[in-house]
Amino acid sequence: MKAAVIPEVNAAWVIQEVPTPRPGSGEVLIRVRASGLCGNDVAASRGLIPFPSVSPAIPGHEPVGEVVETGPGVTSRAVGDRVGTTWIRGTCGRCDYCRLGRPVSGTAALLCAAPVSTGFTVQGGQAEYMVVAADQTVRIPDALSDELAAPVLCAGYTGWSAIRAADPKPHERVAVAGIGALGHLAVQYAKACGFETIAITTSPDKHDLARTLGADLVVADGQQLREAGGADVIIATSPSYAAAALTLPGLRVGGRLVLAGIDGQDAFGIANTHPFFALDQKILGATHNGPEHLREALDIAASGKVTPLVETFAKEEIAEAVDKVGKGEVRFRAVIKY
Repeated sequence: MKAAVIPEVNAAWVIQEVPTPRPGSGEVLIRVRASGLCGNDVAASRGLIPFPSVSPAIPGHEPVGEVVETGPGVTSRAVGDRVGTTWIRGTCGRCDYCRLGRPVSGTAALLCAAPVSTGFTVQGGQAEYMVVAADQTVRIPDALSDELAAPVLCAGYTGWSAIRAADPKPHERVAVAGIGALGHLAVQYAKACGFETIAITTSPDKHDLARTLGADLVVADGQQLREAGGADVIIATSPSYAAAALTLPGLRVGGRLVLAGIDGQDAFGIANTHPFFALDQKILGATHNGPEHLREALDIAASGKVTPLVETFAKEEIAEAVDKVGKGEVRFRAVIKY
């Protein structure tokens, strides 16, 4: 089969011929049709976050395709099922973290001794075929195309998990900081729930688009958000904790700031000028917060209330796609077709 391979840190991604995997007991073979290109894949290839430990390094954790073969003992999936899988698929089941019995979520990536991590510890989805345990797949709703389903498996999953973690009440305002691959979906999810939704972006060229996505108001920073009455929830989606901290002036008393982006360089900090101690505010983290949230995110997208904005590339254009994602030139999710 053909697959995208990262030869080494800071090397260009290349399409190579590699052996086609075969499903073992409890596994399915997926013919990948579309695979989203996450900014974290690009960051890993540049050494900003850990490089994949699997060899060859085949990245990608937003794959969608159909089951073409089932291994012994598989009853939950059948040939022809459209499925996807996600970044964190499983855990070792034996370490101290696993003994807590928590649902499989992004927390396992940091605390499990040996997590099953798509594109990092096992082969990823930037390939024509991949093998996944049947119980580590999710069914894709019929109304959602392969290209639109792929971004939901990471970006959409994360944005929806962040909103669920913040638990906004019906009367509260939700702001989304950063209108990119993750943020443009978070705006739509917030609006789909009926919340008054505010977009925070320093890019003037994104203002009209943010309104088209459902934002009732667009501001440039936390101070402008404060002047506009503030927000009860701020979902920070960019990979910059410094940018997230700058939104705090616009967070209302009792508000929640949710860090949904990953900053691989700097720690999150609160400026001395912000009286955090006196405002009953909370800083939360959210990533892939459990498979039930992924199913909800897919169903909302399938209903038409949320539509990922994608730019598709042929597999032979993978190096170009990686370059554009690294430069922030894709609006908003690059999806590779196989």
